Amino acid sequence: MELSVLFLGTAGSVPTPSRGLSATMVQRGGDRFLVDCGEGTQRQLIRIGIGINDISHVLLTHLHADHYLGLPGMMKTWQLWGRTDPVTVYGPRGFLDFLDVMKRLVGKTEYPVSYHEMAPGGLIPFDDFQIEGIATQHKINSIGYRLSEHERPGRFNPERARELGVTPGPDFGRLQHGQSVWVGDREVRPSEVMGESRTGRTIVVTGDTRPCRTVAEAARRADLLVHDCTFTMDEHERARHTMHSTAAEAAEIGREADVKLLALTHLSFRHHARDMVAEAKPIFDRIVVPSDFDRLVIPYSEKGAAYMQRSDVYA
Repeated sequence: MELSVLFLGTAGSVPTPSRGLSATMVQRGGDRFLVDCGEGTQRQLIRIGIGINDISHVLLTHLHADHYLGLPGMMKTWQLWGRTDPVTVYGPRGFLDFLDVMKRLVGKTEYPVSYHEMAPGGLIPFDDFQIEGIATQHKINSIGYRLSEHERPGRFNPERARELGVTPGPDFGRLQHGQSVWVGDREVRPSEVMGESRTGRTIVVTGDTRPCRTVAEAARRADLLVHDCTFTMDEHERARHTMHSTAAEAAEIGREADVKLLALTHLSFRHHARDMVAEAKPIFDRIVVPSDFDRLVIPYSEKGAAYMQRSDVYA
């Protein structure tokens, strides 16, 4: 099952010629979750050739304009293109109070839309994974999101199954799905032919935030933490006043959480990616600073480390 993160907008508050406003897409198999939807997000998706109709969930971290103003236009496009599949939109506490404005901007939709507030600890359950709200610290109500997969069954040992008399075929499948089978008058249990359970993958996306313990706890040993990195330490007071993080502060959270990879995003137009790397790497060296359209692929742990697919859009 492929799991990846596509960075659609990596600028902080003000777009630049090469960085759009906040938008990040998490793709897991056929599921697509859009975290934030800054102005111009649908054009970013169209430009890279991804069908916007495949998005099933929109997860807003907070209601500053650079994180949601692209959503009304995209919802209108869905209507014009004849979308019929439902869309679910989540936002932080107070989001439902904003719906009168949102509905006036979007107008009538023929496809089903549902809106929900997300609180820290709130869950969006799926068959084999879940999305959890995590507490963040920003100037207005905000929420981060943690996607975590359930444990997977261990590896099946076909040689051991044959030794126990199990015939290859449907009984192999039953054992792999947790069902016992009978060989004559002997019960063969899955635990006899399956290895230890394997951990799933975890991705945490903060949105705009000051460094905080709740993020470090939610991201403990995560495969990927996508963290606010708006400023460098020479603008620490500005970061503190605007409730953003510096590269050094984000790196400290990555180190404390011992994440496998830290992605720094939401860069102020005042800074270059090299500034962020130079400040963060001495603190925590498992970092990347994505550009728009870069994609991070997160394999299962037994298949190797996460890797970046760099875009050539701005090459």
